[in-house]
Amino acid sequence: MCAVRPHKSRYWLTSRDKLESPEAFTAQVQQICDLYRDAPRLHAEGVHVVSTDEKTGMQAIERLHPTKPTRPGLIERREFEYIRHGTLCLTANLEVATGRLIAPRLAEGRTNEDFVEHIEATLATDPNARWIFVVDNLDPHKSEAMVRTVANKIGFSHDLGAMYKRGILRSRATRTSFLSDPAHRIRFVFTPRHCSWMNQIEIWFSILARRVLRRGSFRSTDDLRRKVRAFIRYFNAVFAKPFRWTYTGRPLQA
Repeated sequence: MCAVRPHKSRYWLTSRDKLESPEAFTAQVQQICDLYRDAPRLHAEGVHVVSTDEKTGMQAIERLHPTKPTRPGLIERREFEYIRHGTLCLTANLEVATGRLIAPRLAEGRTNEDFVEHIEATLATDPNARWIFVVDNLDPHKSEAMVRTVANKIGFSHDLGAMYKRGILRSRATRTSFLSDPAHRIRFVFTPRHCSWMNQIEIWFSILARRVLRRGSFRSTDDLRRKVRAFIRYFNAVFAKPFRWTYTGRPLQA
């Protein structure tokens, strides 16, 4: 068999962080890999390491006619035409040490307020514990509301400043620095840009897509909400276990 296949190609997205500062990129990647490695020990010490993100645009699609199940000699057949009933956004946390979903939230949108409400609900499951959230660089993850929420939860009494003017709230960079401060009981670890694959919740989202969304038929957004919640309960009870994270931070083949 010929090892060269010139008729095939695939996309490759290089992180801008890697191009702009290779050393900082490597340190950021290593930090996340070390967190995943240490998650069981931290969990035993009462520290929650969770991978958090939003799965947007989950469509409540109803097939115009019922799916015909597989049988000898015939594969499953799904009706091509469908009715759209709207979309939902799932914001979820994967607890790295256990593989369980914590405080999932289903809503119609994805705003700064939605994410703050999700984080507050997550913290309420263990209010006095230490929390480490692995997230990407989406703006709601670094918003003024998120900074104020964390400051309130950890008892930070200093002046936060003002948006776009001064202090911690002045810029995206200053807000990121505050939220990722390792001295805080609640902190965020941000993946490099274009490195969503480093966030373990993305693995779980792919499971949800295969098991529930891809072949599903949903009569309404409420029907979609019920089925997603039912799958999360079933997954936590039957399938939940830590993902085997094999990447250690060493460069991947280009």
